Amino acid sequence: MSDNFESTLGHVNTYSRPSELKITDMRFVDLAGAPMHCTLVKIYTNQGITGIGELRDFGSRTYAAMLKGRLLGENPCNVDKLFRRIKQFMGTGRQAGGVAGIEMALWDLAGKAYGVPVYQMLGGKFRDAVRVYCDLGVNTPGVQGDGYSMGKRLKKFADEGGFTMVKAVLGVESLQARYPDEDLISAPGNYVEDFHKAAQYNFEYIKNHRDTQDGPEFQRRNRAFDIVNTQSPYIMYRITERGLDRYEEEVSHMREILGYKMPLAIDHLGYLNLEDAARLLRRLEKYNLLWAEDVLPCTYTEEYKRLSQLTSTPLATGEDLSTLESFEQLIVNRAVPIIHPDICSSGIYETKKIGDLAQRYRVAMAMHMCETPVAALATAHMGVATENFIAMELNAPDVPWWNDIITGYDGNVIKNGFIPVTDKPGLGFDDINDEVIKDHLMPGFPDMWAPTDQWNTEYSNDRLFS
Repeated sequence: MSDNFESTLGHVNTYSRPSELKITDMRFVDLAGAPMHCTLVKIYTNQGITGIGELRDFGSRTYAAMLKGRLLGENPCNVDKLFRRIKQFMGTGRQAGGVAGIEMALWDLAGKAYGVPVYQMLGGKFRDAVRVYCDLGVNTPGVQGDGYSMGKRLKKFADEGGFTMVKAVLGVESLQARYPDEDLISAPGNYVEDFHKAAQYNFEYIKNHRDTQDGPEFQRRNRAFDIVNTQSPYIMYRITERGLDRYEEEVSHMREILGYKMPLAIDHLGYLNLEDAARLLRRLEKYNLLWAEDVLPCTYTEEYKRLSQLTSTPLATGEDLSTLESFEQLIVNRAVPIIHPDICSSGIYETKKIGDLAQRYRVAMAMHMCETPVAALATAHMGVATENFIAMELNAPDVPWWNDIITGYDGNVIKNGFIPVTDKPGLGFDDINDEVIKDHLMPGFPDMWAPTDQWNTEYSNDRLFS
């Protein structure tokens, strides 16, 4: 009898013992150009099941690694409990990526342990697939191209990929760089030139993971950090009438290529003050834009509410907010008609809560997504389970190996402009394709899934009260 029992047990999937699961390890891999600097996190267990999550694009693995000692030995299926334990470490933007990436991996693990897809654990589906809108992909600031070239690229991606919504990055600073002999921006001294150089330098610094720690290069890095981290109300420049003309011309050229049936959104308009943003958006009303994104910093609720009253162009923001509490003022005050979180900043379950709150106040939700198929599928599972979800972004239409980062999803995550979710457990893919990963490792991070034992005992008294 005992022999028969043991023999039968050998054919049983021991992943069906979720109550006995324990977290044993956490490791990382960093990718370059996927489409950004993307960091994947893998959580290991005593039963051999792993969960995969992803940190925010251009983020730091440290934000997740520092939390390892708070999770070891815990059951990963207690997702909400563990999320609440570490939620206090969710800062704004990339600083929230550690918590969000871990939470994503926990949901993947829990789904695999119970044999169900993540969307089912969130309450089931409102739809079978999520719509994807196409962004133009990674570009160094200032070289996005003119309206005609952007329009042609967007149309090409839409025609080939079946996308029914598109978005373009168009900033006033890049326009000034493209037309250096024209006065598109009025600013004291050489501020515009310095800002453009700093933004480009900051982009390249992060992209190349430089580790210079002395000399002029170090000073340039620090200066660039100071400039690009200054919020728009404190950058004292104004867009001129000629600048408004040039901007309108570029949008007109995009519409000429795309037509007016194709929903078109714009992003990264520039470091504008509220008054100039209103001037520009009124100019663009005739082009029937789907939305204008992140015109102001996402924490400026009162300013967004005022700007919404000054233009009929819809506004969207929120990719750098993380918690339900951080979205609350934006939503309750109906400051924007569309919130735009990133799953790698706000996590799966927290984002669903954010979407549900937004629906209560008749605010729609679209999703920012500049990461790998891991984040794309996490967004899709949340999106099918959230009623007021519109669409999610794809920022990698021109990364040929993007689909190959994961295995077990037919090599084609996006099908005719949509991501369908399957009934496969967890996030629906089998694993990370290490053969592809090793060819695209981020400079400065040469090892895949290297041990992180130095973080095993990292701990502090995290209590927020006396």
